[in-house]
Amino acid sequence: MSHIFVGMSGGVDSSVAAALCQEQGYEVTGVYMKNWTRDVGGVECPWRQDLADAQSVAAQLDIPFKIFDFETEYKDRVVDYMLDEYRAGRTPNPDIMCNQEVKFKLFFETALEEGADAIAMGHYARAWDGRLYAGVDTQKDQSYFLHRLKSDVLARTIFPLGGYSKDAVRKRAAERDLPTASKPDSQGICFIGEVDIKTFLADYIETEPGPIKHYTTGAVLGEHAGAAFYTIGQRHGLHVGGALSNSNHDGLPLYVLSKDMAENTVYVTENLTALMEDTFIIGDTHWINEPPRTAGDAYYVRTRHGGRLTPATVDNVDEQTAEIRLAQPERALTAGQFAVVYEDAPEGLRVAGGGIIRA
Repeated sequence: MSHIFVGMSGGVDSSVAAALCQEQGYEVTGVYMKNWTRDVGGVECPWRQDLADAQSVAAQLDIPFKIFDFETEYKDRVVDYMLDEYRAGRTPNPDIMCNQEVKFKLFFETALEEGADAIAMGHYARAWDGRLYAGVDTQKDQSYFLHRLKSDVLARTIFPLGGYSKDAVRKRAAERDLPTASKPDSQGICFIGEVDIKTFLADYIETEPGPIKHYTTGAVLGEHAGAAFYTIGQRHGLHVGGALSNSNHDGLPLYVLSKDMAENTVYVTENLTALMEDTFIIGDTHWINEPPRTAGDAYYVRTRHGGRLTPATVDNVDEQTAEIRLAQPERALTAGQFAVVYEDAPEGLRVAGGGIIRA
C-alpha cells in the first residue's frame, strides 16, 4: 500500500481528494500548508478557520494530520515575486508561482522526506506517466495553473478530482457528510482571498498619482492612483468618466493600452483593435516533457485562466523563449501573465508547458 500525503486546505475539493484516496486503498496523511496568516486591508485572514476545517475532515476520515509551516518561504518565493512584478509594471500570477515553488516543490519534497510515496492535491487536472492533462470538467480545469510542474513531480502526484465535475465533488462530500461539503469556494488571489488587490498592494508598494493620457492624442483625461495598480485591457476603475469627451468619440469606453512606469503614466484607448495581438514572445519557458517539435506543428494556447483555447504554432524555441502565433488575435495580452501551450493526445488535452508573456 502506498503512503499518500494529501494537501488539505480546508476546502471541499481537498477534503474529497483525501476521502477518494482513502477509498482507493491508500494509506493517507492529511497536511495543512501554513503559508499566509496576515490580515489584509482590515480583513481577517481565514487561515485559522481553514486549518480547523481541514483538521475536522481528517478526524472524520480518521487519518493522521500534519501542519507544514512554509510561511517564510511563501513570502520570499510567492509574495515578493508578486510585489516585484507589480512594481515593474507587469501583472503576475501568484497562484502559478505558489504551485511551482510551494505546493509542488516544498510540500512535495517535505512529504517525501517524511515518508510519503506520493502526494495528492485537490486540483481539477489529471496526471500519469509524468505528463499533465486537462481535467474533464472544462469549466473547472486547473491545468493552466499547473503548467510549470516537473515531470518527475507529476510522476508521483495524484489528482483524484481530475475526472470529476464540481457538482460531482460536492455530491461526494455530502454523501460522506464531510464538514466542508457546503463550504463556499475561495475567491480571488490565492492568499488574499476576496480582498481588493489594490488594497493589498497599497500596503507594500509606494505609489504616486500620475496622468491618464489618451494613447494617440496625448491628451490628459484623468489621474491614476498609481500605475502599478492598473493592468492591460482594464476598463473599470479608471475614473475618467468612462468615455472620451470630444465629439468624435463621445460615449466610447476606454481601456488601458499600456503603462510607462518611468514616467508614471497610464495610456488608454477606445480602439479595441489596438488591444488585439496574434504574435508574441514568451520568456522563462518551461516544457514538462519535451519542447515543441517541428516549426509549424499545431498546438493550442491559453493566455489567461478561463480564456479560450486558440489554435497556434510555437516557433523559434530556444532554452528560454519561444514565439507564439495565434490563429485568431487575443485581446489584452498582458506582460507578466502566462501563456500555456496544449497539444492533442490520445488520452486527452495534454499540457506541453508555457512561459511568461513579454511586453
